[in-house]
Amino acid sequence: MFTILAKRELAKDINEYVIDAPLVAKNAKPGQFIILIVEEGGERVPFTICDMNKVLGTVTILVQTVGATTAKLAKLNAGDTIASFVGPLGNPTDLSGYKKVMLVGGGIGGAVIYPQAKLLHKAGIAPVTVMGARNKDLLIYENEMRTYSSRFYPMTDDGSYGDKGFVTNKVKKLLDTEDFDVILAVGPMPMMEAVTNVARDNPVKVIVSMNSVMVDGTGMCGCCRVTVGGETKYACVDGPEFDGKLIDFAEARTRASFYKEFETEEDCKIRGPRKK
Repeated sequence: MFTILAKRELAKDINEYVIDAPLVAKNAKPGQFIILIVEEGGERVPFTICDMNKVLGTVTILVQTVGATTAKLAKLNAGDTIASFVGPLGNPTDLSGYKKVMLVGGGIGGAVIYPQAKLLHKAGIAPVTVMGARNKDLLIYENEMRTYSSRFYPMTDDGSYGDKGFVTNKVKKLLDTEDFDVILAVGPMPMMEAVTNVARDNPVKVIVSMNSVMVDGTGMCGCCRVTVGGETKYACVDGPEFDGKLIDFAEARTRASFYKEFETEEDCKIRGPRKK
């Protein structure tokens, strides 16, 4: 069993958990993920590691309550335990060799680019960061990202904070006026695809993190298949990050929708029908 040491609500239905997991923390690097099981016999769900403390032996994850398992997790608090917490899994992010870096986060994608900003800042390469959300209240890790970025651009769909519009609006403006070596874009799949398309005719490299459906996290089940450059890859062992310009996003969107009907049914059992 793994103990939840701290829980913090960052926005509605978005919670940060600090988990006591010394062995995971010891080996974890930015860009990797864990797979947890809330209760014995429960669903295995992957979450990106958004911070780790190797001295205290803790791992921090960010969870948005969107389905059955995350709804169960949302009911737990500091002092409660979860059945399983396995990791680190996947490959760490490798931004070595890049001098001009743009980080783009959409929604809880900030949980993925946050540790990258810290690592880059430590290496003396403060990134340019663009973060978007539906409204001001849903922007996460803003203060932290401002600290570790050379420039920080908030975007909100409703214009309640920063510039109004999608992150792609700012990304396009930046690419039109500056040269970047790489963009790391993390967020909902439509957002990552849109950023990739905006940069498609630009020589900048685009890296995206594929938050695919996973079961075992070792490449055995094949659930997280993604086509990259015409080849089949597995997000859990070959990723989770890939060259966005080589990904078959149409196929990835289809695969991501396989379990939506089942997930909605289970979510209703736990939380009841959502209000319209």
